[in-house]
Amino acid sequence: QVQLVESGGGLVQPGGSLRLSCAASGSIFSINDMGWYRQGSGNERELVALISSRGVTKYADSVKGRFTISRDNAKNTVYLQMNSLKPEDTAVYYCNAPFVTWTSGSDYYTADYWGQGTQVTVSS
Repeated sequence: QVQLVESGGGLVQPGGSLRLSCAASGSIFSINDMGWYRQGSGNERELVALISSRGVTKYADSVKGRFTISRDNAKNTVYLQMNSLKPEDTAVYYCNAPFVTWTSGSDYYTADYWGQGTQVTVSS
């Protein structure tokens, strides 16, 4: 089995920065694309950033130039560096790994995993 655990959220003033991390644990064989999503109060969950297994990145227009997604494959961890934060960035942030392959004995399993979410609040 695999678990994704986010950390790094909190309260920050407008213009401030936070770095979120999401660590995958378990008997992981491989992780393909990873992404960060967010869901503000009363809103649908939306894609913030994606990073491929080869490090190719893509961002929502609203965060381009402010957020940076990265990954450390050796640690099975994805990061989201958030700079110049705005109140509109307030949301619960979730990491996602839609195609994780993990092992149990001689068996291999593939599944879509989500973290539990971490709250980011941008307020003065």
